Amino acid sequence: MNLKINKDLLPMKGHYFLWNAGTAPIVPFMSVYARQLGLSSFIVGIIYTVLSFSGMLAKPLMGSLADKFQCRKLIFLVAQCVAAAAFFSMIFLPPIPQTKSLARAHFVCDAAEAGFEICRDNLDNYALTKIQSNVKEKDVICTMDCPFKARDWDIACKYWNISSSCERKTSRITFDARVPLNHSFQIDTCIYFRTPSVTIKQAQDIEPFCPLYHQITTDCDINCNAQVIDNMMTTTEQVTNVSDYHQFWLLLMVYLIAWIGQAVTVSVADTLCFQLLGHKPHKYGYQRMCGALGWGIFSIISGILVDQFSNADETDKNYVPVFGMGVAVLLLCVVVSYQIQYSHQAISSSILKDMCRLLTNIRILVFTLWCICMGLCTAMMWNFLFWHLEDLASKHSYETQACIKTIEGLVMGIQCLGGELPFFFLSSWILKRIGHVHAMSLVLLVMGVRFMFYSILVNPWWTLPIECLNGLTFGLFYATMASYASIVAPPGTETTTQGMVGAVFEGVGVSLGSFIAGLLLEEIGGSKTFRAFGIFALVACLIHALVQYLIQGSEKFRKGASKPA
Repeated sequence: MNLKINKDLLPMKGHYFLWNAGTAPIVPFMSVYARQLGLSSFIVGIIYTVLSFSGMLAKPLMGSLADKFQCRKLIFLVAQCVAAAAFFSMIFLPPIPQTKSLARAHFVCDAAEAGFEICRDNLDNYALTKIQSNVKEKDVICTMDCPFKARDWDIACKYWNISSSCERKTSRITFDARVPLNHSFQIDTCIYFRTPSVTIKQAQDIEPFCPLYHQITTDCDINCNAQVIDNMMTTTEQVTNVSDYHQFWLLLMVYLIAWIGQAVTVSVADTLCFQLLGHKPHKYGYQRMCGALGWGIFSIISGILVDQFSNADETDKNYVPVFGMGVAVLLLCVVVSYQIQYSHQAISSSILKDMCRLLTNIRILVFTLWCICMGLCTAMMWNFLFWHLEDLASKHSYETQACIKTIEGLVMGIQCLGGELPFFFLSSWILKRIGHVHAMSLVLLVMGVRFMFYSILVNPWWTLPIECLNGLTFGLFYATMASYASIVAPPGTETTTQGMVGAVFEGVGVSLGSFIAGLLLEEIGGSKTFRAFGIFALVACLIHALVQYLIQGSEKFRKGASKPA
């Protein structure tokens, strides 16, 4: 077996590996990182709409400059440095100021027992489990300050044996309640804590007893010696007008710079790759395999590291180690990218005219609409899949929530190693066998099926086998999109064409998809949103296949009519 290695392509393979390895610890977490900083799904959707639109403008603009002034490599290296600097800046982004208030506990003393309950709409199903696992002591002491009416004082003075406190009755009573956690229980979003004894003014323990028809109910301010309970009592109000805060504009600016740098890097890299491949554009998938390998390995490592460096009992995660790791790898990527050697190609004398002529072709127009449809669906998957998984984890179990970043890392790992890697390898063979047109219909079909699976998920762990479909929905899709754009590009407009295709996919499709997904997620939730996007993808697949069939039939008819009798 004679294995030949094209040494000219080694730096290109190295770039794809390191670029994807460097962005894997950062890019997938950007949406949930923004959520952690205090932004809603609707605002995050708007941000990604702006980001994608900026990518739409940046890709063809920088592509045109690269073609016109023959400075592809310079733009390529500068874009990587800009992206790395912006990614590093994300570590220092401040959170949006939140208005916090302390909720009250509802204290009840009746014929059965005394106790208090905490009810919060955002309490997950494992809130009590979190308290019991976090507190080492069997009993917790909670200081309660409660409004007390004259009738309440009469009952307490008569049945609680607190005659010393009854000499001067005030409008409030303060006492320390002993709470045995093993006697507590949770029903839906309420946790009930039994209170077998209380202490008033450092006196001896008193059993709070209230006979039948002599019930005491009151809402109390509470402060416990267990921080986890106090945290659950704290209510954070969502900021309605984020544009009033400089923290929002700072986040938007950093995200925008990072996104533009990333978009330009990917677009120019694909152009350089196809130029090095020459007359073998179908081998593009072999080069991108290295990128899938880098993304897959480092995404798994990143997910595990985030969980390891984060407190399992806290909602906020620590992204600093993985963001730092990603930037370090990106700097190494710049060094390797500098080694890419290529020759300048002929420049088209009328790039704009060539591009306009290209868009008048009906097949190119359908291809453009296909890119937009795929962009709509990809936006949902890129920006809100982790959002959906974290919502599912919060409803499933404490253990699942504690390791959610590990699950997300495995999701990305399987997407690349079990999906993209084999399909980038097979993309050349698949495209030769079924052609670009049928491949376009196939990826829409699989995208719809994939989203329908997401819509019925309950346990986040079950998303792992679904991620193998990423080989078709991204591996084959991206190879199809990039190679088709390279094939139809007029000579001298290669970078501009790749930039235009990327702009349509990201700037129109992903931009619009991000806005719609963010809006729907806030209104109807993740499961229904994925179902809606899944139905859209299946309908788009059917329409695309029908239109291509009609175009093919029309072309055969014209060819038959043009033949001499």
